[in-house]
Amino acid sequence: MTRARRLMAAASTVAAATLVLTACGTTSGSDVTKSAAAATPASQSCATDTTTTATGPVSLTDGVGRTVELDQPAKRVAVLEWQQTEDVLTLCPTPVAVSDAEGYGTYVSAEKLPDGVTDVGTRGEPDLDTLYAADLDLIIVEAFSADDELITQLEKRDVPVLATLGADAADPIGNMKDVFSTIAEATGRTERAEVVLQQFDTHLAAAKEKVAAVGLPTRDFLFFDGWIEGSNVVIRPYGKGALFTALGEQLGMTSAWTDEINKAYGSGGVDPAYGLAQTDIEGLTAVGSANLFYSNDDTAESYVPELAKSSIWTSLPAVKEGRAYAFPAGVWGAGGPLSNEQAIDAYVDVLTRG
Repeated sequence: MTRARRLMAAASTVAAATLVLTACGTTSGSDVTKSAAAATPASQSCATDTTTTATGPVSLTDGVGRTVELDQPAKRVAVLEWQQTEDVLTLCPTPVAVSDAEGYGTYVSAEKLPDGVTDVGTRGEPDLDTLYAADLDLIIVEAFSADDELITQLEKRDVPVLATLGADAADPIGNMKDVFSTIAEATGRTERAEVVLQQFDTHLAAAKEKVAAVGLPTRDFLFFDGWIEGSNVVIRPYGKGALFTALGEQLGMTSAWTDEINKAYGSGGVDPAYGLAQTDIEGLTAVGSANLFYSNDDTAESYVPELAKSSIWTSLPAVKEGRAYAFPAGVWGAGGPLSNEQAIDAYVDVLTRG
């Protein structure tokens, strides 16, 4: 199953800036929004970038083990996933074509997509006529194996295809960085990538120090999102190996959604690539007094209003004690370095409040 189906069908890991749950003891995400979804720091802005672009032939091994060779770094690039779209923009080229530009603009705030970029249709199922009409040097996709159906389809044409690994639960932060660095190599922007990743590491290190200095009631935590299925609220806990879980662990917290809890309360196993599980509202009782963080896409279909009506939800220790927090809107849970900095800021803003 593609990331489009995994993440979008299960109510994207997008966070809301405003919630109506404060009456239940839940903290609104409005204050978090101001810090976590702020504009790109000046030090990382392409407007102030002074790094150089490499020239000459490119030969690299992509995320699924394929060899990709280019006569020169790609300039006219199409991108078929949102993390990779964000990455290209952070590296400072502007993609000439992307998948689901409207959805990207709704759910990803770390990098704004400029006007005029061609929309080639849905992620995973692009309109090939529109795609190839863009006169491309490179198409960037996301996959888990070299025989992915989309890769096979795209390789029938003459435009080179770069595949990045969809996710790696063994090292989600490392994979996020590898995807970014691979795209940088293909576009000649390795020097820029090194600067951005160093800044990410510095940002994370500073955040660790801030959280370490705080005496938290508990360092157990769970991040989750959800969706409505029929008349029921489905909860998706982020378990071990999920990107947002890994960020929380880097900040000194402990994942509360364990394998044992998933066996007792989960519907099926934890996704081996993304570290994502599935349960119902009652399943949240299994994490006890853990701090709760969650997303809300803030649409008419959002699960959050229904969650607020649940007596199980309002009786959770974190909700009663004001330790259930919404992430701000536009923090993409499967994004690149800047989206992950936004997530780090959202965690820190909450955890260091007086």
